[in-house]
Amino acid sequence: MTTHLPWLTESSADRFNDVRDTSLAKLVKGDMLALILKGVLIPGQRINEPDVAARLGVSRVPVREALRELESSGLVVARKHAGVFVRQLEAREIRDLYQMRGLLDGFAGRQAAQLPAADKAALLALLDASVQAMSDAASHHDVQRYYGENLRFHWALIESAGNQTLTESYRGIVQKLHLSRLKNLSHDVGMQASIAEHLDIVQAVREGDPLRCEALMAHHVGDAYERLLQASAPAA
Repeated sequence: MTTHLPWLTESSADRFNDVRDTSLAKLVKGDMLALILKGVLIPGQRINEPDVAARLGVSRVPVREALRELESSGLVVARKHAGVFVRQLEAREIRDLYQMRGLLDGFAGRQAAQLPAADKAALLALLDASVQAMSDAASHHDVQRYYGENLRFHWALIESAGNQTLTESYRGIVQKLHLSRLKNLSHDVGMQASIAEHLDIVQAVREGDPLRCEALMAHHVGDAYERLLQASAPAA
């Protein structure tokens, strides 16, 4: 089972037959991005340009351009005389990314708690449904489905802020952090504790308490980082 990311558009070779409004490089990038985020291409794996070009029926030029764009976004790295590889994040970068994610999630939480009544009601409907789906996934010990629902919960809050720069920054951070999560998606990473935190966040939004919602969101991301560290720690 693959984890669905809320911003991930499915890609297939058939789409390359129609490029009236989209460059080949953009389509190639979307295809490779999907493979990376689904864990088909794993951290440390070399990306073979000729294979990508042959599979998609394009020349190597758009493949190289797509790889340059993926490198600029921090998802792949080019090594001289060796090729292009899916990034393996260092511990310090993961920490830094979680710190930034905490700030952005906190801001989104503060904004969500101050939404007009109609907008807040629509958001709460999404959040309630997401928490219910997370609870159902946890009851079936389905970590991958839980993780996907968790992403949707946070993405709904981020989008509710109506800030394009925020959404673009958040997308880039979470896509990179996803590289550090792939190897842990088969393990229970504190789902029940996380669900309780989500319920507290929803309640703060419902009560219109921006400061509490901001604090809860930031704390929740910090706890998620601690759980990741525990899941990644070598067995004693």
